[in-house]
Amino acid sequence: MTQTVDWALAERVAVRVAGEEPFAASYHYDSLAPDFQELAAQAERLVGEATGLWSAAGPARARVTDRPAWIRANIASFQRLLRPLTDRLGQRLHGGSAAAVTRKLTALEVGALLGWMSTRVLGQYDLLIIEDEDPHEQDLVYFVGPNVLALEKRFSFPPREFRLWLALHEVTHRVQFTGIPWLREHFLSLVEESLQAVDPDPRRLLESVKELTRPGRHGSSPLDDGGLVGLLASPEQREVLGRIGGLMSLLEGHGDVTMDRAGADRIPSAERFSRVLRERRRTGSAPVRLLQKLIGLEAKLAQYEAGERFIAVVEAAGGTELLDEAWTGPEMLPTLAEIREPQRWIERVEPARRARAS
Repeated sequence: MTQTVDWALAERVAVRVAGEEPFAASYHYDSLAPDFQELAAQAERLVGEATGLWSAAGPARARVTDRPAWIRANIASFQRLLRPLTDRLGQRLHGGSAAAVTRKLTALEVGALLGWMSTRVLGQYDLLIIEDEDPHEQDLVYFVGPNVLALEKRFSFPPREFRLWLALHEVTHRVQFTGIPWLREHFLSLVEESLQAVDPDPRRLLESVKELTRPGRHGSSPLDDGGLVGLLASPEQREVLGRIGGLMSLLEGHGDVTMDRAGADRIPSAERFSRVLRERRRTGSAPVRLLQKLIGLEAKLAQYEAGERFIAVVEAAGGTELLDEAWTGPEMLPTLAEIREPQRWIERVEPARRARAS
């Protein structure tokens, strides 16, 4: 089968784009690993107390990494996650110069994207679990050390406070996926369903390019709802992407809300951290903002805010008990439309909750 991505080339490009890391050589770097190990354990306890969710997979394990190691970890995850799609595309490609050019062009695109992201990311939970791979290299909470140090230095953040604040968000995601028994498999099944529906039809690509020039309602861009992925998606894929978007909005909003609540008495600078990082997400040069739109990052940032608004409305209507209904099964998760109009989800879920309680 013809390979569709030259992953080794993608890694080399990404590392080159990631650039030098001046803080990787800082004497402060050595404090990161013991700090995050301790703070991840503390965060796990605080998240459990704040949410009632507890990991069933053992204690959280923090790993401090540099940009190249983060790139390698994500390339490995990409290879596993995209395998259903790349295998299918590989069957369509034939050997020869065209296939070789395709592999290299794809590698350049993936590498450039990962390299740029490696300069921005602070932490990440890797939720993929592969049975035949080393368990010690899975279920990890990553922190990109040089990027963390750079922000602490630039904004004079108190290091221990900032690191606990970061740990709370990433550990919340781990608790979501390891404390809700069905969630990991459900999320991965949605991703696989969306990939199975991909049909790289040149006619669809041409029509999507035309859509870029058509402003939506109220002057919105066709890229606003998910970048190029959403733009290229078929109607069937968009339905699945809507379910993924609803789930991710809930998880990201829940992560932010939990982070604020769990750290309320321990992180006096939390409001400043949040303000600075929100501004960091939204600022940048015109090319950077365009890149964020193309890869769907702006859509992801909107998920944080939409998810928080959804949680606020739901809890105002029925407290945390009503929100907890979302964790009882896949059918109870909000769709993206319900995230945007929380009352629709409340009206769908409330009767079933009352029936069980009576």
